[in-house]
Amino acid sequence: MIVVGVLVLLVVLMILGLPLFFAMGVTSMVYLWATDVSLALMTQRMTAAVDSFVLLAVPLFYLAGELLNACKLTDRIVAMSRALVGHIHGGLAQVNILASLIFAGMSGSATADTAALGSVLVPSMKEEGYPAPFSAAVTVASAMVGPIIPPSVGMVIVGAVADISIGRLLLAGILPGLTIGAILMIYTYFYARYYGLPRYPRAPLRTVMRESVRGSAAILMPVIIVVGIMSGVFTPTEAAGAAVLYALVVGLIVYRNVPFLRLWQALTSVALGSARILAIISVAATFSWIMVREQVPQILGTQISTITENPTLVLALMVLLLLAAGLVLVASSAEIVLAPILVPVAVQFGIDPVHFGVLIVFVLIVGGGTPPVGVLLYIAQDIADVPFPKLVRAMLPFYVPLFLAILLLMFFPQISLWIPNMVFGEAGG
Repeated sequence: MIVVGVLVLLVVLMILGLPLFFAMGVTSMVYLWATDVSLALMTQRMTAAVDSFVLLAVPLFYLAGELLNACKLTDRIVAMSRALVGHIHGGLAQVNILASLIFAGMSGSATADTAALGSVLVPSMKEEGYPAPFSAAVTVASAMVGPIIPPSVGMVIVGAVADISIGRLLLAGILPGLTIGAILMIYTYFYARYYGLPRYPRAPLRTVMRESVRGSAAILMPVIIVVGIMSGVFTPTEAAGAAVLYALVVGLIVYRNVPFLRLWQALTSVALGSARILAIISVAATFSWIMVREQVPQILGTQISTITENPTLVLALMVLLLLAAGLVLVASSAEIVLAPILVPVAVQFGIDPVHFGVLIVFVLIVGGGTPPVGVLLYIAQDIADVPFPKLVRAMLPFYVPLFLAILLLMFFPQISLWIPNMVFGEAGG
């Protein structure tokens, strides 16, 4: 009963609008007081949770993305994508998807992807005759790849709070990210042919080569991270540090277009964003301890086993739970709350934690493109200047390829596991 009371109190506080940090903190303190556990435990666990070398990757990945964005690489990415895929049916919509894949390797953030690329591509799509709601919708759908392809802050968070190898998780996101992008491009191709959306003439080879060279700085960062981790040269945190160093070299030495004021703005933005995430992680450490002490994962596993012991059906049930959570929680917050509870349940039923970790990140970010929370929708709505109901209606067709991608990742775990298993071995990490 005390577990039910704790969970009800947490939900009530969140419904009342209390930030997750305070909602989880108050809930944890009430539990400790009610069970006569010293409140000093909370301060100890909060300190230990963020006193972590692994979690340094969170602000470092954020900073690397901010610095490369400050270099004004967005225009180069769009130009390169246009030269590569602008001639395919859908034109700028295809450019939008490919640019999101490339930008994902820079930022690792769906919100940054939506804001940066949306502000460039949505006005251009509207000028070329694409409906504004469709332009915003394709931007939202393609931005969901951001937290999958490394560098991925979401993977770092899930790995840290659920005790999963972050190196394996980062590598596990490569093929799923490319798969999701390919599904979106194929869907857009048929959609564009049906509605007669415009496209560009095929770019000459010389133009393709020139734009690829100009946009190569954006591609090299994820290459450095992936090759460094795969070769054993970097840990994930050291790879994040190398990414920051690379971004500084590109911005301050190669392009020389990052003024000191912009650098300061990037640092302050990263500091505030990272502080929010790390503060939630710190207080979530006590909440996770409470869940373990009350054997919530074991109880949840037992309850699920009364319904089915088939791992595939168990995975489907947990994906439905994640989809429901994504409707009402911001992805990063849901990752911190749910990953420590659900990952042990997945392991009980023989589901690989790395495979499930990738699903957690992607399924929850799909929630960022669904109402009522839908952070990505609100960003795209503001950029495209369209009524929210029209944007939601335009998003409906894109849920088809997104849910198809979820099903593929569910039923074919090797999409996630092939690269990390090849690098680390099936039992290693």
